[in-house]
Formats: sequence, C-alpha cells, structure tokens
Amino acid sequence: MTAQAIAGVSASSESVVMTEYPSLAAGGIGQLLGSIYESIPLPLGLPKLSYIFALVTAPLGLLLYFLQKAFGERYVLTNRAVQVWTARTGRKVAAINLDDYDHIELDQRPGQVFYNAADLRFVGPNGDTKLRLKGVKDAGAFKNAIESMRTSRSMVRDSMARIEGRG
Repeated sequence: MTAQAIAGVSASSESVVMTEYPSLAAGGIGQLLGSIYESIPLPLGLPKLSYIFALVTAPLGLLLYFLQKAFGERYVLTNRAVQVWTARTGRKVAAINLDDYDHIELDQRPGQVFYNAADLRFVGPNGDTKLRLKGVKDAGAFKNAIESMRTSRSMVRDSMARIEGRG
C-alpha cells in the first residue's frame, strides 16, 4: 500500500478534484438578460430596480437553468487535466492537460457581470486559444484552483523524478 498526501488522490491515476457548472451567462440569452439587468439604473433606495426586473423574468431564467443542466456541459478539474463533459450523456467533449497551455485569461463579456461570471481562456505559448470555458461562475476562484493543481502536479512530477533517480 502506498501513502497518499491527499486521500483518494494518487500520482499514478487521474482523480476528479472539482466540478463546475456554467452559469446562465454561458449562453446568448443569459448574457442578453444580464446586459438588460446591468443597464437598469440603480435607485438610491432599496431594492435595486435590476433585482425587481430579474424577479419578473425569473420563469425564463429557471427554464434556461434547467435546460442548461439537462443539455449543457460541465467543467471538470482533475489532477491531470481540465475537461469538458456533456451534462446529459456524460461524454467528454474537450480536454486540456495541465501542461499543455501557457496561461489562463479571464474574459468577462457583456452580460456576465450581473452573474459574477466570466469565460476562462486557456492560452498557448504562441497566443492561440487552446480551450474556452464559457460562463464560469466566480471564474477567478476556478482559475486559482486550476493553477494550484497545475503547480501541485508539477511538484509531484519533480518529486517522483527525484525518487526514481535515487534508484
């Protein structure tokens, strides 16, 4: 039996670390609603007019939410890669290894501000987009988790190489 630094996570196998679902800001209709909510002027008193308008359009938002959960995607961070899976069929659509990109950029589009969401863009060494995760809620936190896992992966790989070198 081998010792594991994190319960259930092994350097020799792939393990799911975190799963994130896109917000309504991932799609065009959700971004349109977010843009409308953002454009409503803020009154001096409470509640904000944008919150009242959001309450009126809540049935449309709920419909979009359930459609997205049933037919949308989910983003999975493992100890080796970031993967995009379909929500319904559980089929992997795209993936990028933690070593296959240069850096991650946050790209907040109009309509995503209201939802506190942004796109994560994985940028290659020559500036090309390797993968885009659309409408990630609290994208900065997910980006930090990915970068922490990338650093951990690098440290584990270096440690394993040193151990193997000892013979």
